[in-house]
Formats: sequence, structure tokens, C-alpha cells
Amino acid sequence: MAAVLTGTALLATACGGGSGDEQTTIRFSWWGNEERAQITNQAVAAFEEANPQITVETESIDFESYFDRLSTSVAAGDEPDVITMGGAYPREYADRGVLLDLAEVSDHLDIGALDEKALSNGRFDGSDYGVPTGVNTFSVIANPAVFEDAGVEPPDDDSWSWQDYADIAEEISAGTPDDTFGSEDPTQPDTLDLYANQRTGQGLYSPQGGIAIEQETVSEWFEMTTALEEAGATPSASMTAELAAQAAPEQTLLGQGRAGMKLAWSNQLAAFREGSGDDLIMLRAPGETTAQGTGMWLQASQLYTISQRSEHPEAAAKLVDFLVNDPRAADFIKSDRGIPANPDIRAHLEGDLTESQEAEFAFVDSMSGLVDGDFVIGPTGSTESVDLLQRTNEAVLFGRKSSEQGAEQFVTDLTEAVS
Repeated sequence: MAAVLTGTALLATACGGGSGDEQTTIRFSWWGNEERAQITNQAVAAFEEANPQITVETESIDFESYFDRLSTSVAAGDEPDVITMGGAYPREYADRGVLLDLAEVSDHLDIGALDEKALSNGRFDGSDYGVPTGVNTFSVIANPAVFEDAGVEPPDDDSWSWQDYADIAEEISAGTPDDTFGSEDPTQPDTLDLYANQRTGQGLYSPQGGIAIEQETVSEWFEMTTALEEAGATPSASMTAELAAQAAPEQTLLGQGRAGMKLAWSNQLAAFREGSGDDLIMLRAPGETTAQGTGMWLQASQLYTISQRSEHPEAAAKLVDFLVNDPRAADFIKSDRGIPANPDIRAHLEGDLTESQEAEFAFVDSMSGLVDGDFVIGPTGSTESVDLLQRTNEAVLFGRKSSEQGAEQFVTDLTEAVS
């Protein structure tokens, strides 16, 4: 996929400084669609109005290309001052000395009001390197219209199991046209993390930085997903492989109104609703009643980080502080990057939310009482898990490897990646 850069140098009354009369220009990058670019640029414009001596040059790109471009710019010593991160990338780049210890700019960036559980997503070895943009949690996003067309009742998500999920998906596929499915293939590192947590109390990684998931658990997962595909509950192996290359919500089966269910993050609800044109809902992930607990966690949607090599760290810190703590930024960003981690900002927004945002706030609130573990940040190298799992999943779905062989391959490859 060709990378499309929508970089914009937003104008201010001066191209100016982080302190005193010094003029300063900083760069800020993130990934996302055009709507995210628009609202983020509006928030940045509000920041520039409040800080007329600082100009912010903004850069956004699609997710599939974002981290490749970031890697290239870091290698060239030309990374942005404020870098949006996610998943295990903050730890990986912090370990490489790329990111600033935020204690160095604490006079300009106040993280004291943010939820402690959210802050843990950007904290490594006792230092804060990332500021959460907001929090979200995993869910099953479901399309009631597809359920109705198939004559299938929605599940009781307080008690449903993975077998219930599989049975419902098969029923939906059987009761809808051939191009509509009960579920998209659910295989991704996040769902495997959840599944493993429910079964053994440990996800993909251990707090010490190693691999925690057991080969048997991965094999059980592949047995379930291949059974789903063989029953027609999920698409064919070839369609799943094709869909894996399409990151935009509107390009997924759920986003096209052609799937009853998809495991996804809560902050993606609005995008899937817009793509499908249907009133989608969120359900708790299956397997919530296992002896090991819910397996759920609250995760930072994204994290704002600052380059260690930034020539203007104070100005960068002021921008991050504005984005997470100032109502003027929140009025534009709202819950696009997750439910705000600052309780005061959440309270500020509660009276001015869209229907989708209200659903997201309510779902995260309901799930927060069910979280039974801390988010374990993947070690350096764990960002390879997406590609490793996708390749292994395709090998299993196409029948080139058995479930057991695929499990052995994935655990071996992931262990080597983080060693």
C-alpha cells in the first residue's frame, strides 16, 4: 500500500518559542484517517492560539505505513519531536534511547491527574516515557441487523463462552447470504492475549519480559479458528488473508455490513458504525466466566512520547500537556484516541458526546470493574508479533501446518524475536 502523508504546517502569529521570546517550531506525528487528522489539527490550532510562540508541523499517515516511516526517520536522526506510539513500541524505542524521560520536562507536562492504571502503559523501569491519550478495552462489536436477518438472538454476554461464540457465528452464517459471515477470523495478538489470560492467568508476555503463553494454548486457539472456517462461520482462508491487508474499518466485513461480530477495541465503534451504516453495539468478550478470571485489561489507546533528540523538549511537553489536560483540545479530540485518562476531561466531555461516544464511555465504565490484571507491556521485539501471527495463521488456515505445528512455530518465532 502506498503511503500517503498528510503533513500540514499550521500557521501561527509567530513561528515561535517554548519559553520567553524564543521562536520554536516542533513536529508532531500520528497515524489515522482523514477525520482524525482534521480534529487533531483543530486541537493543534487551539494549542498554537494559546501558545503563539510555538508552531506545530503535523504529520499523519495510515497505520500500516506509520511505524515503517518512523523507523526510517529514527535511523536518519530526523524523527518528530512528539511521536504517537502504541502497543509495545514505546518500550522498544525507550530501550533504544530514542525517547525522553518525561521527568526532565515535568515543569511543562503534568501527568498527576491521569489514571494510574493508564500511566502504567508508558512506564518502564521506574520512568515515564509515554503519556496515554486515553484508555479503551477489548470487546466484541456486533451488528444487531445481521443477527436479526439471520434469525439469531444476541448472546447473554455476561456468561457466554468461546463455544457459544462459535455456535452463534455458525448460525448467523447459515441464515444470511453467502457473502455474509457470523464473524471475521478473530486471530490477532490481542485476542490471543485475552484467550491465554483466561486460561492460564498469563497472556503473551511475562512481567519479566519473556514469553508467557503456552504452546498448548496457541494450539487450542488454532483448533477453534480452523473449525470456525471449516464450518463457514468465518470467511475462507483466502478471504481472511486478503482482509488482513486492509486496515481501514470500512474495508472490513463488519465495516461493510457483512459480518455479525468482530473482536476489536472499544474506541473503534464509531468507525465501524460509520462504515457499515448500522447501529452496532459492544459486547463483553467471550470466556468471561473462566476460573482464571475475565482476562480483561484497560489499555492506553495510544501514547504521546517525546524524542530524546528534540531540540525543543519544553515546547513538545507543552503540546502533550495541552492534548491530554486541556478542555480546548478535548472539545475536538473527544474519545477518538480512547476514553480520556484525565477524569476532569471525562467530566468535561460527558455532556457533549455523540451516541457512539456515549456507548464507548459506558462500556469502558462497565468493564473497568471486571479488569482483573495489569497490562503487561511486550518486551523489545514483541512488535513483530502481528506479522508473525498473521503468517502462522495463514499457514494453519490454508492447511500448510496443523494447529500443533502452527502453535510450535509461533511460540518459537516470538521467543526468538524478543530474545
